[in-house]
Order: sequence, then structure tokens, then C-alpha cells
Amino acid sequence: MPKRIIVYTTPWCRECGVAMRFLDERGIAYEEVDIEQRPEAAEIVMKLNDGMRKVPTLDVEGTVVSGDRFDAARFEKDLRAAGAL
Repeated sequence: MPKRIIVYTTPWCRECGVAMRFLDERGIAYEEVDIEQRPEAAEIVMKLNDGMRKVPTLDVEGTVVSGDRFDAARFEKDLRAAGAL
């Protein structure tokens, strides 16, 4: 059963688009949450990132994967460690 992935984003974040494209190309389902449209989501992101408002932040059923300064190899490794790949 695939793990639930929430991708916290903002409209101006280039890295968010790259991270979601990475997931799309691999057929990995996710839910996108724009933290500028949902202030409660911005609070969640800050809790997940030790007080930092950092996007993209992925929550893979409680495991945090950050896509900031996107590096495909590191992102893939982190997703594998989280059980998403």
C-alpha cells in the first residue's frame, strides 16, 4: 500500500515544482498543500522544520523529506528511506 505524501508548497517556489515533477514522473501520488492559502499548514511546516518555513516540505506519514535546494539523488534517497519509493 503506498504511503500518504503531503507536499507543502508555495506558488513562488521553483523547487516545489521540481519536486512535484519528480514525483509525477515516477507515478507517486501526493497531496499538494499551499501554505500561503492555508495558514494552519504554514504552522505545520514550521513544526516539521524546527521553526523554519521551508518549502517544499514533504510529510511521508510522519517522516519529513525536504526538497529545498533540490538534488534528485538526495531526494530519491530520502524518499526511499521514508518508504515512499
